[in-house]
Amino acid sequence: MSYSPNGRQNKEKGKGAVGLFNALARCLFSCALALLPGCALFGGEERPPLRQATAEQLTAMLQEQADAVQTIKGLFSAKITGGILPIGQRIQGTVHYRRPGAIRLRGFTSVGSELFEFVQADDQFTLRLPTMGREVSGRPSQTERMGNLARPFQLSVWAMSGVIGAQAVGAGEQVRLSEDGDRYRLDVLTNSPADGSVPIVSRRIWFERRNLLVVEEERLAPSGEVEASMQFEDYRVIGPDGEAPMPAQATDKRLLRPFKIFMKDRQGSGTLQVTFVELISNEPIKPSELGHV
Repeated sequence: MSYSPNGRQNKEKGKGAVGLFNALARCLFSCALALLPGCALFGGEERPPLRQATAEQLTAMLQEQADAVQTIKGLFSAKITGGILPIGQRIQGTVHYRRPGAIRLRGFTSVGSELFEFVQADDQFTLRLPTMGREVSGRPSQTERMGNLARPFQLSVWAMSGVIGAQAVGAGEQVRLSEDGDRYRLDVLTNSPADGSVPIVSRRIWFERRNLLVVEEERLAPSGEVEASMQFEDYRVIGPDGEAPMPAQATDKRLLRPFKIFMKDRQGSGTLQVTFVELISNEPIKPSELGHV
């Protein structure tokens, strides 16, 4: 067998290429491990510890969040299933709110045609449905005038509660706190309509214990059945003048609101998913922006 210098050089080059490939593969494997959740290769970020709070502290926090909002302007998109609203499955909408009890919800098609307008101010409401040629007015206690539309719009107002800060506990209500895994559950009790001396659970509110933000709420009927459940996600910092929203931090003391709300009608099969595109707080609202009752 004859000796070939070029053959030896080629073998050495081949070994070098294999070694370089192996080193590169080990490097990529190490990087992949470093990206795995909980991997301690480079000292992964630890989750914040669970925070301690009392029922009184959580109740005061809800009131503080409500007091922090005088006005809200919002632009959202909504996906509707199960016939919760008889106006289509996907809508664009706006919300205007002025404390304590003035709210205006409007819905539009993708091309800008108005589908509905719901206005409530103090003890009066008006619902307009231009596409159906209907308009109903009355007091909140007279929602039977709205017929089968009463419940869908009550659910819509509940869905907005996490944004407009309507989750505060009333003066005549009681609270009861319990731990639920990595959450707190605050039961809100009101006097039964049948027997005013017997308190019943009217709402359940869940707080994430790492940041004490409201992540879920249930509304209950006097019978004890759950009427609707809501999930609140994607909390961001909002401010006046269209301040760019920022992801919420556990220790952030600025005004936080959820940009995603998912509601399920527990008395039916409908769902409502609201995603906010923009939220502006505490900016003056003109009377025309709140509509007319």
